[in-house]
Amino acid sequence: MEIETAPTAIGPNATRTVRADHQLIAEMVQPGSRVLDVGCGDGALLELLISEKNVDGRGVEISRDNVNACVARGLSVIQGDADQDLSGYPDQAFDYAILSLTIQATRQPKTVLENLLRIGRRAIVSFPNFGHWKIRAALLLTGRIPRTPNLPGAWYESQDSHLCTIKDFSDLVSLIDAEVEDAVAFNSSGQRLAMKNSLSLQNLLGEKAVFLLAPRMKR
Repeated sequence: MEIETAPTAIGPNATRTVRADHQLIAEMVQPGSRVLDVGCGDGALLELLISEKNVDGRGVEISRDNVNACVARGLSVIQGDADQDLSGYPDQAFDYAILSLTIQATRQPKTVLENLLRIGRRAIVSFPNFGHWKIRAALLLTGRIPRTPNLPGAWYESQDSHLCTIKDFSDLVSLIDAEVEDAVAFNSSGQRLAMKNSLSLQNLLGEKAVFLLAPRMKR
């Protein structure tokens, strides 16, 4: 999967190059929060949030090599599987539960998302958009699952077993009775789409998306 980067300055004196979705996620997180980063990879997002937002950050990662790399960088990360291990966390143990470019690789996305919203007071999820116009065009013209910079592997090699569109994800959010507090679609250079209120245009033009979710308040 292609990793987009964009220059950003989150702290008063900080200027660094980070992944575009990491930048957007960091802007959604309040300083000093308790954060659980599920599928944290090499720990880049956790390190950014700790450095720039002074969060109390924890990580869960399925790859032992990535866990070792995170620990070597001084991050609090344990080995775990989002599909199997989130049920052991207590309710509202964190202010934010984050899943960055990982939900499409889980076996039970609905259950994982429900757990995120149970564990965190809010959930932040980013994912590649399978409804982007280039993917639609490739399917129409070739009749085959497309290979793009965001989805580079052959279909039989990909770990992304539950690819979805922005509209699909919005439907899932409604199904589990959650609220969208913020949603941003962006392109390969990290540029945000101006048509914030048009889900169809975001679905057509956004290569990736980030959603900030909260459990729906019971009336």
